[in-house]
Formats: sequence, structure tokens, C-alpha cells
Amino acid sequence: MEKSLLNVKNTSCMNLVGIPVDLTKIIPTQKTYSFRPNFTKKIYSSTASTVAITSLSSSLSPVRVSTMSPSLALNWRDVQGLNNWENLIQPLNPLLQREIIRYGKFVTACYDAFDLNPDSSHYLTCKYAKNRMFLEVGWADCGYEVTKYVYATPDINIPIQNGGSCARWVGYIAVSSDDEVKRIGRRDILVIFRGTVTYPEWIANLMSSLSPARLDPNDPKPDIMVETGFLSLYTSSETSVRFGLGSCREQLISEISCLLRRYKHEEISITLAGHSMGSSLALLLAYDIAEQGLKQASVPLTVFSFAGPRVGNVRFKDRCEELGVKVLRIVNANDPITKLPGVIFNETFSGWTCVACYAHVGIELVLDCLKSDEDETHEIDKIVKKGVNVMDFFKIDDILCVHDMQTYIQMIKNCPRRSKIRQKRVDFIKNLKEMNMKISVVWRYVAITFVVYHGCVTFVNMMGLTYP
Repeated sequence: MEKSLLNVKNTSCMNLVGIPVDLTKIIPTQKTYSFRPNFTKKIYSSTASTVAITSLSSSLSPVRVSTMSPSLALNWRDVQGLNNWENLIQPLNPLLQREIIRYGKFVTACYDAFDLNPDSSHYLTCKYAKNRMFLEVGWADCGYEVTKYVYATPDINIPIQNGGSCARWVGYIAVSSDDEVKRIGRRDILVIFRGTVTYPEWIANLMSSLSPARLDPNDPKPDIMVETGFLSLYTSSETSVRFGLGSCREQLISEISCLLRRYKHEEISITLAGHSMGSSLALLLAYDIAEQGLKQASVPLTVFSFAGPRVGNVRFKDRCEELGVKVLRIVNANDPITKLPGVIFNETFSGWTCVACYAHVGIELVLDCLKSDEDETHEIDKIVKKGVNVMDFFKIDDILCVHDMQTYIQMIKNCPRRSKIRQKRVDFIKNLKEMNMKISVVWRYVAITFVVYHGCVTFVNMMGLTYP
């Protein structure tokens, strides 16, 4: 028997009962399709929190994508601070949020790889070889390759390590792989610094006097001044030790110059990130690169500063801005380290504009982990104080918690949704306690001593600079 041919419409239930169909006689449904996705009015971040906005930030390029977030490859210059992160901070743009977390993980990897075991042959250096570091810390797919380890020598004679060398591993230089270049849109030269760990580093942090940077070989610029301890870590070397390392500055400038020459025909960015003391070294390096003119004007130079203290005076801040150094400061509002040095005499102290006043550099992203019930629409600038109450400086119950890098990452993940961050100690803090570094016990004493000392030294410096 001859099978009949049916004219049917193209429906979802077509041909489910075994009826033979002549496909040439199917009547198609009249419907037009568009390849452009329908963007909703909410952008979802990787932490399931939402940012209520009406459209993508105007500074981001209009990108046709199939996901709910814009493409990093086309918008990376905005994320790197091309427009000083305008319209990306409040509310925090999800693309910028993910990049801050990513750079924060690179800093965390630096801590994870740092050897704090006094009995280890790698004590105060990295525990792993360069080609295995990311694999050993559990981040083999980060998309970057380490090219150099960086060491710093505190210019302080304290016998805390056996052997002739006093250099400590403070970070590394990495460059994005070819596959990562396709994802992020450029070849990224990345420099990462860890924070303060050893006693000489803490002492270097407690130095509050200002010294001329003098990093420009053609013009010393004596009015551009930076904190003495940070400058010492950046420029001191082991010239008196056989086979001693060069200064942190020499190591960094040499490697970055080589990488810039190697990838000069590609689109490049230079990204520096650090935590605490590491953010100070990152800012000094950024200023140094820009002042010496090591890069082309088209190469963005960006610093992601986590829990960073003040580094230099007002002239230093102004010069960094003139040179086009972009700095995003991620700050826990309850972290006292971010208010140092310059607790009293700083950029917010009206009436003092002399070169002895400290000043923060860059755009500030303020996090507040202790405000859990506030309205999310409350403006951040109403939370941040224009001055510092010195007595509040001593009310921090656990300096290790509010200043810890893991706390910062968790706070960023919870932005812009405010939630209380429980005080959790990470393994790194436990390692410090195993080394009998009783930082939390002596913190109040150190803080009081530091504030009194800093106030006296700053006042003397100001009088000396004002009335030579």
C-alpha cells in the first residue's frame, strides 16, 4: 500500500508517532530570529550576588556576547583604569570585581609559596621552582608563566637568619601565556609582591621619616619624597656579601625591560599587585617605570593595591598622576594599616600642604566588613571618615583578621552585597604563630609606640622642611 504524504507544520511534536513526512512540503513557521541576546537589568557576578543596574557601564564597550557579562578581551583597558574606573566602582562592576579577585589570588599564591619553616633549606624563599609554582599552590590553569623571582634586602642589621645572605623572597614576575592572551586581549606582564612577614620588614614599616626618592637618573627631584623603610627595601642590595643579589629595584627593572623588548610588537599591559608592604613596593616600581620612561605611552601601567599604606608625600602623589600611573586601592575601612603612615598629617588634614604630609595615590574602593544591615544604596563616601580618630586605631580586636589577604578576597566576593565577615584565621597566620611571632599579643603596644613615634618624627620633619 502506498504511504500518504502529509503537509504538517514544523511543531515540536512533529514526527513523534512514526508518520512518514515529505520534508520538501513542510510549511515553515514564519518567525524571525536575532543573534543579539536580550540583556536583563541585572548582571550576576561569580558569587551569585547581583548588581542592580539599568545597563552596562557607559565606559565599557557595547559587546554582543552570549553570556551575562561583557568581554574582558574588548574591555580590558577600562578594567585597567583607562578612565580611572569611572562608573565601575559604585556599584562594583562584575567584570572589575572578577579581575580584582583574580589579581588577589596571584598575591595569595605568593603567600602560599613562601617558606616560613626555619628548619627548611628554602627558609624565607620560595618553596618551589618557577616552572612549578602555580601547580604546587593549586592554580596550574591560571594562564601565566613565572619568569623571575624577586628578592629584597632590608637595610637593617638584625641577625635572624643563618648564613651570609639576608635577602628575602618578596614576589615574582609572570607573563600571560598565548592562550590567556586570547582571553584577556593583551600580553600582560604581571608583578606580584607579598606583604610584611619578617622582623626587619616590620621594622622597615615602622620607619616614618621621608626621604627623597631620587629614582629619576636625569633629575633627582628632591621634593618627591617616599617613606624611608619602603625605599630601603626597594633599593638596598647585598654588595658587601659574596655572590650577593642586586637590589630589588635592579632585579625588577632588568626583567621588565627584557619582557617589554620581547613583546614589543604585541599589545601589552603592565599590572602590579601587592598586599600591605607589597603594595608599597608595587607603587614604587610603577613610579620608577614611568619616571624612567621604560614603556611606551600606549602601554597601560596599573597597580592593584590591597591593604596598602601611604607611600610618599603629596609631591609623590602628584607626580604619579602626571606620569599616568593608575592605582586602585582596595581598602578595608576597619584596617588601621591603610591609615599609616601619616595618621595625623596626611592629605585630609586641612591647613597642611607642605612636602612632609603623606598622601594616598589613586582611586579608593572601600570595603566595610562590619556593616551588615546597612542599605546597599548608602553612599560609600558617607562611610569613610575624612579624618582619623586616633583612639579608634586601637579598637581593632584582631589586626591579623582585618588586614589579612584572605579577608580582603572574601570581602570583594561579597561586594556589593554587604555581609558580616566572621573572623577566621588562615593557615598563614597559624604558621606565624608556630614561629612564635606573637604579633596579635604585642599589637597594641606596637601600635601605640608607632603612632607616638610617627607623630614626633613627622612633626620634626615638617618643621625642618618648613624652616630650613
